[in-house]
Amino acid sequence: MTPAAAILDTLRTRFAQHPARHPDVTWAQVLARLEASPGALAVLQAMDDTGGEPDVIAHDPTSGAVTFADCAAESPSGRRSLCYDDEALHARKEAKPAGSAVGMATAMGVTLLTEAQYAQLQTLGAFDRKTSSWLHTPPEIRALGGAIFGDRRYDRVFTYHNGVQSYYAVRGFRASLTV
Repeated sequence: MTPAAAILDTLRTRFAQHPARHPDVTWAQVLARLEASPGALAVLQAMDDTGGEPDVIAHDPTSGAVTFADCAAESPSGRRSLCYDDEALHARKEAKPAGSAVGMATAMGVTLLTEAQYAQLQTLGAFDRKTSSWLHTPPEIRALGGAIFGDRRYDRVFTYHNGVQSYYAVRGFRASLTV
């Protein structure tokens, strides 16, 4: 089985196992979008390889676009222990993490979930019960040296803030890709 066929099979299986995440779109529609965007499979493979378990979470009926997001129960294991962005990474003098969430997302060809996307994702399941995920931070917060992240505790979704240079073993990032 080719790598493209393998990721398509993984995505199709996951799509079929979680119909509540995408009630208004069929696999045939998703497949047509993927076939029209050949680079998307490599990006989705990278999301899957780092533990994201991407699945369709949104569909725009007007344009036909579908949005994939990381649907792993916890923040993707291959994307943890990262500070927020490359500027924060380079500013750290000691105990530097291996990289940054924004830098890794850019290299993968994805974007960090926004606060609104994260809240919407949490309506589709209970995510980040033991971990947390960096979120796309508004420029006005980033300009002050902060970044936001979210998690789910006590059966409720929270958004918090931290300094951009911080990193934790249980904090990663969730990403999205619109095709």
